[in-house]
This record gives sequence, C-alpha cells and structure tokens, in this order.
Amino acid sequence: MARLAQTEGLTDIQREILSTVRDFVDKEIIPVATELEHRDEYPTQIVEGLKELGVFGLMIPEEYGGLGESLLTYALTVEEIARGWMSVSGIINTHFIVAYMLKQHGTQEQKDYFLPKMAAGEIRGAFSMSEPALGSDVSAISSKGVRDGDAYVLNGQKMWLTNGGSSTLVAVLCRTDEGHPEGTPPHKSMTTFLVEKEAGFGEVRPGLTIPGKIDKMGYKGVDTTELIMDGLRIPADRVLGGETGRGFYHMMDGVEVGRVNVAARGCGVAQRAFELGVSYAQQRHTFGKPIAQHQAIQFKLAEMATKVEAAHAMMVNAARKKDSGQRNDLEAGMAKYLASEYCKEVVEDAFRIHGGYGFSKEYEIERLYREAPMLLIGEGTAEIQKMIIGRRLLEEYRIQG
Repeated sequence: MARLAQTEGLTDIQREILSTVRDFVDKEIIPVATELEHRDEYPTQIVEGLKELGVFGLMIPEEYGGLGESLLTYALTVEEIARGWMSVSGIINTHFIVAYMLKQHGTQEQKDYFLPKMAAGEIRGAFSMSEPALGSDVSAISSKGVRDGDAYVLNGQKMWLTNGGSSTLVAVLCRTDEGHPEGTPPHKSMTTFLVEKEAGFGEVRPGLTIPGKIDKMGYKGVDTTELIMDGLRIPADRVLGGETGRGFYHMMDGVEVGRVNVAARGCGVAQRAFELGVSYAQQRHTFGKPIAQHQAIQFKLAEMATKVEAAHAMMVNAARKKDSGQRNDLEAGMAKYLASEYCKEVVEDAFRIHGGYGFSKEYEIERLYREAPMLLIGEGTAEIQKMIIGRRLLEEYRIQG
C-alpha cells in the first residue's frame, strides 16, 4: 500500500521515525480506531504509546528534551497518524502549535519551564483564538485582558478548543488595550496568555470553566470544547514573549505551521480512503468479475491516486519551504486548500466504490466520510485560504509602474 505519496531525499533518521510511526499506526491505531470513534472515547492508550515514541517532543529542540526534528518530519508523521485515525493527529497538533509558539516567541524562562515538560507529554497544550460570534474574523475578538498590578484579569468566552478538557496549558488570545493609543488597529492590540489549568471539565482553576465536550458529526474521541473566563487572574510573566500587543502575530505564525499540519492530515485520510477503495474493489464481485476490472472503477482509482499524489507533493513543498527559513504562507495555504478538497473527493469516491456497505458503520469508510469535512473548515476555511493565496499572488505579480 506504500507505493503512493513517497517522499524523496529523507535522511536515515527521518525514514526510521516514519517507519516506527507507521508500524505503530498499523498495530495500535487502525484496529481500534473505529470502535473508539463510535463510542466517542478518548484514546488514552494510543496517546500513552505516542508519548513513549517521543512524538509530543518531535519538533521541540534537543536542549529541552525533544527530538529537534524539522516541520517536514512532523508533517509526514502527522500524515501517518491521520491515516490511522485523524482525531489522534488533532490531539498532537494543538500541543505542537503551542510548543512551536513557545520555541519561537517565548521568553527564556517560559521556554525553560514549559518545553521540557511538553517534550515528555507531561504538559499537554491547546490554543484558543475563535469565539462564538466571529468565525474566521479573528480581529473581532472580544475576550479581554486588563492589567491589575502584577497580573492580568481575563474575561470572555472562547469556542472550538481542541483538547480543551485534556490539555493542561492553553495559549489564549485576548484583546489588551493598555499601552495602545486609541485608533490602534485591532490586530496590534492582542496578546497571547499562557494559561495553566487542571485537565478535566467544570471549573478547572478559579475563574476558568471548561463546560464539557461539544457533540460533533465526526472528529470524535478528541475533546472539542468552549472555554469561559470570568475574572481569571494570570500572572504578567505568563504573557507569551513578555510583551503585549504581539498576540495576533504569534497566533498567525502558529496557524501557518498548523496549515501544513492540516494539509498532512488531509493527505493521510485520503491515503487511507484510497487503500480501502482499492482493496474493496478487488474483493467485491459484480457481473462475474471483481469490480476493479470494470473501467468505471479503474477511472475512479486513477483519479483518487492522482489526487493523493498531488496533495502529498504540495504538503511536502510547503513544509520544506518553512524549514528553509522562507515565508511559506502561499504554499501552506495552497497545500491546505488542495489537500482538504482532494481528501473530501477521494473519501467520497472510496465511499461510492463500497456501494451500500459504505453506509454501514461496520465499514471504516463510514468514519472517514464523517471526518473529512472537518478539514474543509479547520485552521481557516477554503475561502480564507483562497483570500490568502490571492493576496500573495498579487504581491508576487504586482505590475510595476
């Protein structure tokens, strides 16, 4: 099944990591994923196994106890995990984005305190931008942090928080007007706060409530929650980077690598859908022969495989560009847009190949069919990606004079 989505130019270490992860996915995730997903059960045993493999510290520098690997290694790891069960990749992704933001923007004290524990999976991260009323318009956030002596008091309601219950550290974006003159653009008066909390639901620290899991169509197992702040006191030394007004930039930097991650998830789910489709097509017989021998099905398989290959190539390109230190918002936007759209199409074609059985909860493709739509809206909708891509293209191709 490994002929598609090969990546050229990997080191021996990268190949070893990916081989280990694929082995773990095949033995520990795929056999139990559908059953856990139908029960909406958190995959505790799988998460413990990934901790032991060092996946939670994959991109955290070695000096903090991580593996110090590249974004490409991380993205290819996510692709393998999403191939097994997309929800597990979500548990890791939000943790990774917070660790990345700390590594890039944290004070030395913040890095020294959080990163070793995050590399070991002892502290588990989540991040929170969205609110109930604003959707993609991040600049319209209303959650507020107000200075009070040596602390900030946070008030507001956040939405769509992946790992909201299971995390113990949440990077929360709030508006902070202090020190910013009237008329400051909204995105320049936002701050990221590092909020430590207990795992679980209810009041997880004074002034902070995680009401419970949001019941979702797919993407089950992982907890998606609201977050309510009511007089939540956060010490001033828990402002990310030690400076207010930089939160929007911190979050956008995190989301940029998050988009590569979502592209990788789309690639992984699409690969699994292709595997299921091509396998079923060789087992199911109609009119005296396997349906794989009908030209209509071969055309579907050809289109599916081409989409898997194209999405993988764009995702790898976006990751390598970021790793080389170059700006990659154009490539990440294109990869996320293409991979999520192609994922939906490949999953639907695999579903069609299964015929009536695709509608049965007994078959894995039913789960994939409910999971794929999340990728169309996660880390910015397709429409947001197209806005980013369009603006960047106009920058690149601006007519001179």
